[in-house]
Amino acid sequence: MTYRIIAAIMPVMLLVTGCSEEKSTKADRVAAASVPGAPRGGAKDEMAKGAPASDVRESNDLVEFAYSYPKEAARIPDLAKFLDTDRQVKREALVAAAQRDQAASAKGEFPYHAHSHLQKWLRVTDTPRFLSLSAEIETYMGGAHGMTSFDTLLWDRNKRARLKPVDLFTSPAAFDAAVRDDFCLRIKQAKAAKGIQAPDEPDSPFSKCPPASAQTIWVGSSDGRYLDRMTIAIAPYEIGPFAEGSYKINLPVTAALVRVAKPDFARDFLPIN
Repeated sequence: MTYRIIAAIMPVMLLVTGCSEEKSTKADRVAAASVPGAPRGGAKDEMAKGAPASDVRESNDLVEFAYSYPKEAARIPDLAKFLDTDRQVKREALVAAAQRDQAASAKGEFPYHAHSHLQKWLRVTDTPRFLSLSAEIETYMGGAHGMTSFDTLLWDRNKRARLKPVDLFTSPAAFDAAVRDDFCLRIKQAKAAKGIQAPDEPDSPFSKCPPASAQTIWVGSSDGRYLDRMTIAIAPYEIGPFAEGSYKINLPVTAALVRVAKPDFARDFLPIN
């Protein structure tokens, strides 16, 4: 009886043992990616798999600081390194400026209010080639009010490099020409939605439509494969007084726009017409 039981369970034990031996560890995969001839950066990529999102916060009487980015960025080692360095630079600049103002406040007998830098990177889209990120930044440096600004970042997996969306096109001027009419029309529509009449006086600082390439461009995808949508983020004071706030102008990716894309990137767009 005992012999028959052992004989029955032995194949199962061998199967389990074989499966456990075949299952590689993370260290094994990193070692395999480090051998001569392995793809460049493969070991770093393997180590970064499963990395969590980054969210660093600090709040005290001197400063309020926050800087975060999503897990998709954390899992690209070179990009995460850039963002960590950017975070450090932004924090050090904030603290230095705050310390100067705090010292001046003590000498001038006026109240000091904590300076702040709050920056949050978000995923716009993640296609096989590109990771597109957007950032909204809120800062306060002791003035009458805080300020809103924007940033953008595009990671090209093929080139393992950081880009700005405008880098996908032959030139900023070509990009501006391709989107200008639609961009300027949609600014007027966005102002009208706020009940604001665009000034007609030619000498008004806000009467002219600004170049889209000088603003913050975010590119996105509706299908997770091709770039087919775009948002132009416009900070306060760019097209109106501070009280108007910021604007986010959505634009389609048209055939005219794709025609001015650099050849290496044209196939990554999907125009609507």
